[in-house]
Amino acid sequence: MKSWKRVLTVVLTGVLLLILQACSTSGSNSDDKASAGGDKEKSEDGGTLTVVRLSDATGLDPHFITDIPSANVIHGKVYETLVQFDKDMNIKPLLATEWEQTDDLTWEFTLVENVKFHDGTPFDAEAVKKTIDRILDPATGSPQQSKLGMIQEVVVKDPTHVTLKLSEPYAPLLSILASNEGSIISPKAIDESAEKLATHPVGTGPFVFESWKSGQDITLVKNKDYWGTPVKLDKVVFKVVPEDATRLAMIEQGEAQISDQVPVTEIDRIESSDTLNLYRTEGLAVEYVGFNTTAAPFDNVKVRQAVSYAIEREAILSGVYNDVGTLANSAMSPKVFGYSKNIEAYPYDINEAKKLMKEAGLEDGVTVKLLTSDRKERINMAEVIQSQLKGIGVNVEIQVMEYGAYIDEVDGGKHQMFIGGWGNATGDGDYNQYNLFHSDSIGSPGNHFYYQNPEIDKLIEQGRVEMDPSKREEIYEQAMQQEMDDAVYVPIRNYEHLAVYNNDVKDFYLNPSNYLIINETTVSK
Repeated sequence: MKSWKRVLTVVLTGVLLLILQACSTSGSNSDDKASAGGDKEKSEDGGTLTVVRLSDATGLDPHFITDIPSANVIHGKVYETLVQFDKDMNIKPLLATEWEQTDDLTWEFTLVENVKFHDGTPFDAEAVKKTIDRILDPATGSPQQSKLGMIQEVVVKDPTHVTLKLSEPYAPLLSILASNEGSIISPKAIDESAEKLATHPVGTGPFVFESWKSGQDITLVKNKDYWGTPVKLDKVVFKVVPEDATRLAMIEQGEAQISDQVPVTEIDRIESSDTLNLYRTEGLAVEYVGFNTTAAPFDNVKVRQAVSYAIEREAILSGVYNDVGTLANSAMSPKVFGYSKNIEAYPYDINEAKKLMKEAGLEDGVTVKLLTSDRKERINMAEVIQSQLKGIGVNVEIQVMEYGAYIDEVDGGKHQMFIGGWGNATGDGDYNQYNLFHSDSIGSPGNHFYYQNPEIDKLIEQGRVEMDPSKREEIYEQAMQQEMDDAVYVPIRNYEHLAVYNNDVKDFYLNPSNYLIINETTVSK
C-alpha cells in the first residue's frame, strides 16, 4: 500500500519538476505576495475588494465552465476541492486531509469533518459522490465530463471516507481534482435546483455568493461560518468595465483595487505611476491562431500550412505584445509537464506559403474570416495578421465579438479561423492535449479546431494512463509533432500574466494558471 506522499513522488515528479514557480520578478514592480503590497504596514482586516475586468463570466457552474476568467470568480473562493495547489503548484490537502493510492485503479480519500456548505448542508462522502456522479452523468451534458471520465465508481465507505475506482490508470488525477472541475457542490443544491447553479453557486469556500447583475458585477461576501482559516476581506466585487482606460482610472482613483486583465500598451504608464503597481508572473497558458479544420478552406492542410508560413510570429510578439511573454513553439507552455523544446513551429517563409496556396488551387486568392474576442491586443494581432496574409492572397475579414459571444461562436463551430488561448489549470500536459486535440473534446470542452485524428486520440489516451513520467513526455512530444505537421494551429506566445493594483490592496497573487488568490488579502479602509 502506497502513502499519498509516495504516490505523488512517483506519479507527479515529472510534473512538479517542470511546474512554474508561481511568480516571476523580471521587469516588474512586484514579484510575489509580499511585494504586492505586503512590505507595507498591514491594514486592519476587512474591506471590500473591487476587481475590474474586461468581460463578464459566462457562467458559474463548475461543471460547465470552460474558461479560466469565469472559473476565477468561484474557484477557491465559493467552491473548494478535495486537494489544492499551493503557491508553487504542489498538491496539498483541502477538503481531503489525506489520501492513498492502494493500486493503479483505486484512490482512497479521508475527508475533513464538521464542514458545511453555504446552504447548511453537511459536507461528507455522500456530497463528494453526488458531485462526481453529476459530472459523469451523460444526462448532465457537462463539457467537463471527459476530464473525470476515467472514474468508474465513487464508493462511500462512511461519512469521512470515499474511494474513487478508475476504469484505467490516470496519471494527472490529483491535478484535475485540484482544479475547477473538481469543485465539490452542495448535494442539496444539485437535488433541488441544479439549473440555478449557473447563476447561484453553493460551495464550502471562504466566500459566499451574494449576487450577479449580468453584464455589471458579481458579488461575494465573507463566509462567517467558514471551517478553515477565515479570509480577511468582507466582500469581493468582480465588476465588468469594458474600457481599458476606465479600468486603470478606477484603480488609480481608488474606485477599484485590482485588474487582472492589463493591456500591454499601458505597462509604461503603470510602471511610471506612484499609485499604480504592476504584478507580473509567468503563466501556463499559450496563445495561438487556430483553424477550424472542417471549414473550407482550412479543411485543406496545404492552406493551413501556407498561412502558418505566412504569419510572422516574432513581429506579433514584439509589435503587439511588447515582448510580454515568450515566443511559443507549440500549444504547450515550457512550464507545463510534457513540453518539448524539439517541436518547431513553421518559420516565416512567404515563398513556401505562396507555393502551398498554388498547390491548393488558391493562387488567385481567397477570403476568410478571422474571429477574435474584444481584447485590445487580440484585435491588434488580428489586424497584423490581416496585413501579413495579404502577401499570399488571403483576404482576412476580422470578426470582433464580446467574450461570451466569442465563446459561443467557437463552441458551436461557426468560425473559420480564430485567435485563441488555452490556460492550463493543472500544469500537466494532459490538460492541453486532451482538451485541445482529442476528438471527444470537439466544441465546448476546448477542441475548437474541430480536429479529428485517430492516431492523436490514441497517443493522448496512452499519455493519460502511462505512469512513467519520461515515457509520458515522449508520447506528448510525438503527439505535438503530428499536430504541428497537420498545421492545426499557429503558436504565438507563452503567457505572462499581468495585474495592475493600487496602494490600498495587500497580500494577493496570481498563480501560474492566472487564478487570483485572495485568501489573505486586505484593503485599506
